[in-house]
Amino acid sequence: VSFNYDPFLLTSLLTMVAFGYLITLLVVSFTSTDAFTPSLPKHRATLTTVLYAESSTSASTGLRKAQELIKSLVEEKKCFSTEAGAKSFGDACAFNVVYEDCFQPQPVVGKTPVTEHLLQKVEARKGRGEVRLDMLSDGDEACGFAWTWTAGDEEGLRGTTYVGLNKQGLIEYVREIPEPIFKPGDLTLELLKAVTAGAEPNPPKEYDPRTPTTACDVVDYLFNTVQGSSIDESVRIFDDSIVYRDFNYENVLNGKTEVRKFIEDFSFPGIEFRAQRIDDGIESCCFTWEVALLDAPDTIKGISFYKLDPITRKVSYVRDVPESAIKPPLLGKLARDFRPGLGVFQGVKAGSRPGGM
Repeated sequence: VSFNYDPFLLTSLLTMVAFGYLITLLVVSFTSTDAFTPSLPKHRATLTTVLYAESSTSASTGLRKAQELIKSLVEEKKCFSTEAGAKSFGDACAFNVVYEDCFQPQPVVGKTPVTEHLLQKVEARKGRGEVRLDMLSDGDEACGFAWTWTAGDEEGLRGTTYVGLNKQGLIEYVREIPEPIFKPGDLTLELLKAVTAGAEPNPPKEYDPRTPTTACDVVDYLFNTVQGSSIDESVRIFDDSIVYRDFNYENVLNGKTEVRKFIEDFSFPGIEFRAQRIDDGIESCCFTWEVALLDAPDTIKGISFYKLDPITRKVSYVRDVPESAIKPPLLGKLARDFRPGLGVFQGVKAGSRPGGM
């Protein structure tokens, strides 16, 4: 089947639909995933917790290497709000570091340019706020964190960042994506149905069911094994108390019933989801991805953060965030100029969204 499309329409649409489809594509993407190989850290998601225990955990803090580094840079050094912290971040980078700030049109490449980029972030904030670390995955070779901009007794812009280290323990890759200011909600569903009308589904893939117990293994299982197969199997991996934050919507999804309906609503062909980098977290996991729509040449990048319930070992929290098709996004740029400390037009009371919810 041949499809005719408006490239601008599809690119804009991808930004709106990427999240609404992220959970769907765990199980009902009708495109084959055999054509790509995700970039995983050296400790692949199929390793056991025994092997993970042998990775470099700090004796003084109990944190793993990447986790400890990011916690120090963000919370102690304040790398996003002070000049000294920005320089400390640069010092922790490899010479060939790539920083994908998805608010900007192009990635920043190289130790010195990345340092200058962080200093520009500090300058743009004009001393009017900080970045709060809401959640941090416990990865050793890579990790990710959910964050919120704060200023005084208010909090504002939220987002997620993925950080990967090289063999020397230096930062070699970063992807950072803020939440969209405008959240299209169910308009996403209606537009996607119209654009993908007539797309032919692929037959479900066969897979060997199992029950992963580490966060990175759960992500690997859902997106590289179960995707394109069984809705029931995907839902089984989620805890009864699952909270799902899709930044295309104002409100979160609560519980398996809402999450299952969300999956079923978005169950039609025409999208390919590609997991890219998956950190090696045990209790929580951050990973990067891209979504392709029909035969459009461009893809939309994103980041997800998954957290496990410590008892059931099932997914209890998800945060998804896609990049904007237009960079910098108009509303996001205006909001940062208007409220440089909050990054949104109207903040909320500090602490009113636990964990950046």
